[in-house]
Amino acid sequence: MEIRRIVTTTRLTGYLDWPGAQQVCLLERVRRIKGQETTEAVCAITSLGPKQASAARLLAIARGHWGIENRLHWVRDMTLGEDACRVRSGAAPQVLSGLRNTVLYVLRATGLVRIAEALRHLAARPDEAVQRVMQPLPAEL
Repeated sequence: MEIRRIVTTTRLTGYLDWPGAQQVCLLERVRRIKGQETTEAVCAITSLGPKQASAARLLAIARGHWGIENRLHWVRDMTLGEDACRVRSGAAPQVLSGLRNTVLYVLRATGLVRIAEALRHLAARPDEAVQRVMQPLPAEL
């Protein structure tokens, strides 16, 4: 179980030497796992003013960050082995990163969400993999 609380203020922005700072936030996360409770507090500065982003919106933005981390970065690293890749010269790292992103997009756009399982499945069926690449993809996921 996790409880998230946020406190936001505009009163501290005048004290900061931070161009564009509109709000300062204190986000507190309290987690209870198997009876053990942990508390984490995180401070944030944002260029979004209170009219652009209420406390509830800022809380949603902070939560959404982990969705990106879990949906993209973790999959790229753990499933596609990005951090273990030793390619370091020229444009090759950027090209490989683009290919990894394309693979994830194609898999998700064609209805496959369990990426590791999908890669194992398609590795044994290259003709199916080619068919997935050849079919029209939606403009947005």
